[in-house]
Amino acid sequence: MTWFEGFTRDNFAVNGTRITARYGGTEGKPALLLLHGFPQTHAIWHRVAQQLKDDFFLVMPDLRGYGDSQKPAAAADHANYSKRVMAQDMVELMRDLGHERFFLCGHDRGGRVAHRLALDHPDRVEKLCVLDIAPTLDMYAATDMAFARFYFHWFLLIQPSPLPEMMIGPNAKSWLHFALGSLGGDGLGYIEAQALAEYERCFCRAESIHAACEDYRASAGIDLEHDRESRAQGEKIRCDLLVLCGENGVVQRLFDPLALWQAQCSGRVEARAVPAGHFIPEQLHELTAQALRGHFN
Repeated sequence: MTWFEGFTRDNFAVNGTRITARYGGTEGKPALLLLHGFPQTHAIWHRVAQQLKDDFFLVMPDLRGYGDSQKPAAAADHANYSKRVMAQDMVELMRDLGHERFFLCGHDRGGRVAHRLALDHPDRVEKLCVLDIAPTLDMYAATDMAFARFYFHWFLLIQPSPLPEMMIGPNAKSWLHFALGSLGGDGLGYIEAQALAEYERCFCRAESIHAACEDYRASAGIDLEHDRESRAQGEKIRCDLLVLCGENGVVQRLFDPLALWQAQCSGRVEARAVPAGHFIPEQLHELTAQALRGHFN
């Protein structure tokens, strides 16, 4: 399939950092912001984008710390990698592209950014979709042996710098392949060669590994503080929410995504299990595009 044909790639100075993004599709159609997760880049959306380019104006950034976006020096409390800050990046990016309101979909870490964006900027988000996640606070609170075994990287990457960086760095490509293969559930066959090469190019660098660790350190610290504050204040996602989880993924096996998201959303919530592992947009790109088209239209 053609690699992002018809899409523009550019850099944007937003929120004190530089964000790289691809954008395109159909001008005048509703704007849809697509957010990737760990350990990937916006390349995860390349096949979905070709399916949706006639229906939406698509924006596909690399989150701060990932891909070709800037990787700011770490703050002592990891606040500059908080989902609140990443969400602000995205609001400013969309504003720069002329979109005050938009549809929003996030996979993995991008789903956590999307969740925070919907809480902090409810007037920006028309509808929301998250892929293969449950709320961060609930997942940490329910940690048991099974979850820790399956999602061991959550607990390795949050260790103080430079321990995880030193452990991953000398074997970065092997680590990347293991993460993509084990979480996907069926090896690397679902990833096209061009996308895999992009993930290798972007992840296998010291600054990228450190930035990814900072993302997870923020999630286990300041992000949980923000989530607890939001719940104490009764803040909920106001728009309709679609949740897709992989039947072979950890979230679907160990959690109740529908119940957990219904508790955090005042709009309508639909949750579906689909025949995939964790990386739904690549494993089931046609189904993903169909589900997004149906939900957002």
